[in-house]
Amino acid sequence: METTFPASNLTPCTERFTSQVTPPAGAREAAFWYLFQGDRLVVRAEKDSAAPPRLLDPAELGLRLTRAHYLGHLDGASGQVDCWCGEIPDEDALPDGLTHDVLRSLIPLLGESHFAIAGRAIQILTWDRTHWFCGQCGQKTEVLRGERARRCPTCNLTSYPRISPAVIIAVIRRDPSGDRILLARNHRFPPGRYSVLAGFVEPGESLEECAAREVCEEVGVRIGPLRYFGSQPWPFPNSLMIAFTAEHAGGEIRLEESELAEADWFGADALPGLPPKGAIAREMIEAFVAGQA
Repeated sequence: METTFPASNLTPCTERFTSQVTPPAGAREAAFWYLFQGDRLVVRAEKDSAAPPRLLDPAELGLRLTRAHYLGHLDGASGQVDCWCGEIPDEDALPDGLTHDVLRSLIPLLGESHFAIAGRAIQILTWDRTHWFCGQCGQKTEVLRGERARRCPTCNLTSYPRISPAVIIAVIRRDPSGDRILLARNHRFPPGRYSVLAGFVEPGESLEECAAREVCEEVGVRIGPLRYFGSQPWPFPNSLMIAFTAEHAGGEIRLEESELAEADWFGADALPGLPPKGAIAREMIEAFVAGQA
């Protein structure tokens, strides 16, 4: 059976986030605060869900901010809610009712909107913390008004939050007995977990060139023309995942053992452990399965 991928299989979201740099003037209402203590997001956690605290100011819970940024506002069933991010000292104890965990572990609990905004938040905080001094002349930088940027007052070098494009590819092998998808297990993955192939785009490289190179380098096979699937910001650490599907065009699996532990072709009815829901890699694999049904 031939697999048919939609142009994009990403789950639609009923909430809408609007990015802004300058907070609204006038009276403030309680906002969502995406607070990080190191690399851990502070949340109010229930059994099967988690969410950032909604506060006028973190100070009302005795939390100190070392830096803070306005992110924009989230429009949903409860109306329009402002969103802020902030960083609190590692040594500060969290009040009752709040806990924290690394963002990757919270993906299944946060929901699409909160995960996306939290991912934006940690990247902006990291950029702000690591660009207080100019990388060209060493002087202290200043925040540009109305823009997400820091500029050196001495040499005028302007720094923006870093985004690293990465290509992620679902490779399909046609077979009379049923199509198969190429999945691999990175050495860093938990035991039993597999995913589609991915890699960062190199300077001077097109997305198409990156996809062909990554697949060839990691598993030794060639691919046909790419078909765009979708994209997803992925804050581990600052990626933009650009997803494509492609058909196998030749070659057998030859593993790049320094990076991958295992790789194989899998049918829709015999898949291994998969990436968590909320990741575009999982969406791509589920689209393959749906196309085989």
